[in-house]
Amino acid sequence: MKFGTLVLVGRPNVGKSTLLNTLVRQKVAIVSDKPQTTRTRILGVGHLPQAQIVILDTPGLHKPKHQLNRKMVRTTLDSLPEADVIYAMVDARKPPGPGDRFVLEQVTAATQARGYNGIFLLLNKVDEMGKARLLPLIDQYRQLGEWTEIVPISAKQGDNIDRLIQLTLACLPDEPQPLYEEDFLTDQSMRHMAAEIVREKILQQTHAELPYAVAVLIEDFLEKDSAAHITASIYVEKSSQKPIIIGKQGQRLKAIGTDARIEMEQIFGVKIFLELWVKVREDWRDNERLLTELGY
Repeated sequence: MKFGTLVLVGRPNVGKSTLLNTLVRQKVAIVSDKPQTTRTRILGVGHLPQAQIVILDTPGLHKPKHQLNRKMVRTTLDSLPEADVIYAMVDARKPPGPGDRFVLEQVTAATQARGYNGIFLLLNKVDEMGKARLLPLIDQYRQLGEWTEIVPISAKQGDNIDRLIQLTLACLPDEPQPLYEEDFLTDQSMRHMAAEIVREKILQQTHAELPYAVAVLIEDFLEKDSAAHITASIYVEKSSQKPIIIGKQGQRLKAIGTDARIEMEQIFGVKIFLELWVKVREDWRDNERLLTELGY
């Protein structure tokens, strides 16, 4: 049996969390079209008949402006030494830019520090580009690193994922028995997942700079009689952002709560009672104590 750990790295919003969910075959990471959706390392486990793969989804690498962002970047870089295999992911719809080059430089530096069984460059979102552009793009990226393989994929549609898995299995070490039980898919607690689900619904319903200024803290999580009673605080940085979350006559906050509750019930398998509060906490992204409380 094969067993190993792979780390997903890339710029923000290239599709790492979508690929994690595809490989685990269940949603364990929130996704949105907003950059920097992933703020912490997320562990998922892919169970195959002949293998067990631990997948570490990491925050997108970027130039940090706040303490939160510095923690995110450090989390990603600290995850690289844990891997047997690295998936470096880029957005195939765009030519290599400074952000992509920065990511690939970090991967190259990691490989110089220690050996890896496999380093794959994943060209994601190929379902949204013309095939004529693919070969020139592969040639461009071939010049930017030494790759075990360059693999065009669509994490969202599942294109070429089976081939990627087979290539990965060839790089993993043998293990006499699996480390995790078959029903273990992620190390995230229900409390953490609840906060992330609420934040995902906020990301889906707000725009501009607001998503970056929002955090969710679960104040209370009480399980009783096949139900969970959850109280969550939504933190924003400015008083002017609070009514954006609440919406006219509270309609947006109600919609966020409804969507979050429905998804929690699907994932947790219990009845959910969800209470949301919106609070202003200036400069929370640079508040070390609150960042720790939020799990960053």
